[in-house]
Amino acid sequence: MKNVYLIRHAKSDWNDESQSDFERGLNKRGQKAILTMANALKERRVIPDLILSSSAKRAKLTAKGLAKEIEYSGKITYIDALYMAEPIDVISIIQEIKDKYDNVFIVGHNPETTELTDQMLDDYIENVPTLGIVALELPIKHWKEFKPEKVKLNFFIYPKMYT
Repeated sequence: MKNVYLIRHAKSDWNDESQSDFERGLNKRGQKAILTMANALKERRVIPDLILSSSAKRAKLTAKGLAKEIEYSGKITYIDALYMAEPIDVISIIQEIKDKYDNVFIVGHNPETTELTDQMLDDYIENVPTLGIVALELPIKHWKEFKPEKVKLNFFIYPKMYT
């Protein structure tokens, strides 16, 4: 059994108009949401074996912040292809994960997080909000066996649920 957690980055900072989309960081609300969601993950006893993140600054900061707060001591792998990805790209990345990992966080962006979630679930999620976490259980032993239709929703949480 494998578990993948699709995580949309925390709320980004739009104050500096000179920054490219790729270089935008997090605003105060986004930083605060990391603590909120890390606590929610700890309550559920969710600790990843691996964190994969988009290489965009706001995704990196989200991945690093969550890792610190949940006391994850493993490696965070930054993947350029997770920025502006199509759902099929994310599926390919999932299929390439090494089998020694059972619980994987994938920190990315919208619309692909919502689009991929909706491809995999019978229940339609209109929007995965910033720092929303979609926890999916995959009835597979090997990541290469992953198919979008073979998933079960464990939970779907986001910061406003905890305020």
